Amino acid sequence: MFDNIKADLAAALEKDPAAKSKFEIFLTYGGFRALCAYRRAHWFYTRGLHTIAFLISAHARKNYGIEIHPAAKIGKGIFIDHGVGLIIGETTEIGDNVTIYQGVTLGGTGKETGKRHPTIENNVMVCAGAKVLGPVRIGEYSKIGAGSVVLKDVPPHCTVVGVPGRIVRMHGEKYRDMDQKLPDPVLEEFSRINKRLQKIEENLNITSCRFSIAQQIDEPTDDGE
Repeated sequence: MFDNIKADLAAALEKDPAAKSKFEIFLTYGGFRALCAYRRAHWFYTRGLHTIAFLISAHARKNYGIEIHPAAKIGKGIFIDHGVGLIIGETTEIGDNVTIYQGVTLGGTGKETGKRHPTIENNVMVCAGAKVLGPVRIGEYSKIGAGSVVLKDVPPHCTVVGVPGRIVRMHGEKYRDMDQKLPDPVLEEFSRINKRLQKIEENLNITSCRFSIAQQIDEPTDDGE
């Protein structure tokens, strides 16, 4: 536990250009102090002392606005920048050297049982307001853009943006493989509506054509017949 806390402290000093010293981080950084509280709570939780673990977690949530379930598995060298509004669910797994910003949710969709929260691999960055939901896996060195909503697995070395999240870069280059993009229910719905409209227009054209032919048959000829 203490080795992890030291690694978290070093990560905050390295990744935050505003940080002046480890002493300042230790006393004033809510994200770091919430991590310390989580590590204490996790220690008690894994030893069956759940009530104490949840009391520590509740105290950290009240003081720092960061909610981390004591059962979550979090690696070392984690940097939580600002962190207010951050939620990390029970079965979440986070690797080493991960950076997480404020307003992030690593949660479930409410439909799964068992493993129902994300797995974040090493060296991932999850930017402000992003939502990673369900038992998805975010590959190492990937970046989740601010405000993105991720519902499917993300390969390593990718950048994801948008709602729902789309891969826009892979290994530092623009990502053009549209066959493996994350699903977009809005575009899918527009596509369905467009196909439906086309079918309606085709039916209207057929009806109009039949009506025109019927009119021509019923029209009297010039000799009165």
